[in-house]
Amino acid sequence: MRLFRLRAKRTTEPPVSRAMALYTAGRYAEAVTEARAVARSLPHDDTYTPLALSIAANATGAQGRHADALAIYDEVLPAVGKSFGADHWQTLKLRSDRAQTLAALGRYAECEAECAAVAQTASRGTGESQNVVRAASNGLVFALSAQERHPEAEARARETLAAYPEPDRLTLALRLGLARSLNGQARHEEALAEAERARELRRSLPEGESRSETGAIELAVATALLGLRRGTEARLQAVAAHDACLASFGPDHRRTVEAKALLDRIDGAS
Repeated sequence: MRLFRLRAKRTTEPPVSRAMALYTAGRYAEAVTEARAVARSLPHDDTYTPLALSIAANATGAQGRHADALAIYDEVLPAVGKSFGADHWQTLKLRSDRAQTLAALGRYAECEAECAAVAQTASRGTGESQNVVRAASNGLVFALSAQERHPEAEARARETLAAYPEPDRLTLALRLGLARSLNGQARHEEALAEAERARELRRSLPEGESRSETGAIELAVATALLGLRRGTEARLQAVAAHDACLASFGPDHRRTVEAKALLDRIDGAS
């Protein structure tokens, strides 16, 4: 089944186009409003209805409203599974997105289990399923590091990067996950080098593709610099990370909170 299965009389652009454009532009509150309006305007069994709700969930989570985002994922997943099938890449992608929302809520073991299951199922597919493998592996890397299982996180990140070397947003996220795992093992020089590789990759990507990783590079660099006892430089990077996350995602987003905690740690040590 195609992702966008048009009805016979529908000849214009997909009804979710504006919501997706708003999301890509980082206008998350507007994207939620637009996506919700689209979902209300469509029949319950229209293929675009769950797609609109998935955009609403992503945009809600991007504002740091992780519990609200999880509720939307739980609402939309049964419909997506019914429309596309349990093993379709779109269903698996939504499961991966939901799992990473669990991580944002501190439910790391649940995130780990779900991302591992999604990656295993998606690995049997082709095309877009391979991107789902990478996305779920990224969530798994984060969940493992959050549980201080940094060598396992490093191994998964390296394995996935070697298998899928495409210079895109998912590779950017995985490189940052690798840097996180290296920082967790006090291998700060290696983490710094990996973060700088991520910075170079980000510069090559269109702005909209790297927006979801806003502040993440600066956060990884700040953590590495602090570990190397370069506190003044670390603070500059932590401030940059916090300011960028605050402007893009708001104060409640898990990365904004993490950047603020790192900044407080640096200030407390000085």
